[in-house]
Amino acid sequence: MVKTYDAPSHVLQTFVPSSSRDAYLAIRAFNVDVARVADTTSTPTIGMMRMQFWRDTITKALAGTPPKEPVAILLSKAAEDLHERSGGKSRLSKSWFHRIINTRDQYLGNPPYPDLSALESYAENTYSTMLYLTLAALPQASVTTDHIASHIGKAMGIAAVLRGIPFIAFPPQQALGTSNSITGSSGPTQGAVLLPLSVMAEAGVKEEDIFRLGASAPGLRDAVFTVATRANDHIITAREMLSKLRSEGSLGHDFEHESEEEHQYGTLDTGKEAKLAEVERAFGVFMPSIATQSWLDRLQKVDFDLFDNSLRTADWRLPWKAYWAYSRRKL
Repeated sequence: MVKTYDAPSHVLQTFVPSSSRDAYLAIRAFNVDVARVADTTSTPTIGMMRMQFWRDTITKALAGTPPKEPVAILLSKAAEDLHERSGGKSRLSKSWFHRIINTRDQYLGNPPYPDLSALESYAENTYSTMLYLTLAALPQASVTTDHIASHIGKAMGIAAVLRGIPFIAFPPQQALGTSNSITGSSGPTQGAVLLPLSVMAEAGVKEEDIFRLGASAPGLRDAVFTVATRANDHIITAREMLSKLRSEGSLGHDFEHESEEEHQYGTLDTGKEAKLAEVERAFGVFMPSIATQSWLDRLQKVDFDLFDNSLRTADWRLPWKAYWAYSRRKL
């Protein structure tokens, strides 16, 4: 499932420690399935029922009694392995899984994002949360690595929404089987434009112009540029945080989500060397930044034309780019 619908994650699994790879794949297969609910159900009501199925499935899987569903079985095994490896000290958070489900559920009907902050919140509650779960599976509880992961996840989520715009604005006739995991989209088959409303207004983009003119709609590329820039900014921020940590021993700014209930760190060593060791151990989890940056670079090369067919092809250079970045520990 991951190989078919989330090829970059399938490629990047090699950078995750083998002891955590079952959890990595289970988390991403879960994300694929939940993200595809809108495309594989015929009505919003059935979609909501499917979301409730996943809430119940996650609860049972993490309790050690998974239903006969492949992702649930693998997730249950991964959670049990984590419990044993950590001596009972670490777990996969049910609340984080439910946060992803609830956010996807909220956007089943393709409601518009009022502004970029709303889009960032969506990305934090889906993609960043997926990275938090992956870090927990190492296991690792670190405000440093969670903070970096938050920015990378926001970039991933924003880029995923951008990728999905052509598919959601012009859904194929055969809606079933369309990949939401790659596009980051969710919703029924009528066309919708998922750019933030404030960005569209500022760029002078009209939804009806996009439906009528596609890539030629006035102001569309300017709006896409604005949103893509925000995604790129989060990657740059993560990169600068890592550089500042190596030079000064600090990330430079506080983690805005540190006080949330599931971010529990206890008493941790806050010294520079301890933080660098945490980053070193978690670096494989940060590798999606390479795939996201690669896609944003390709978007820039086609002058922010989301409808360019080259953006829909796999990046055959990703394994090389990822290996180069990982070997040099550069985002």
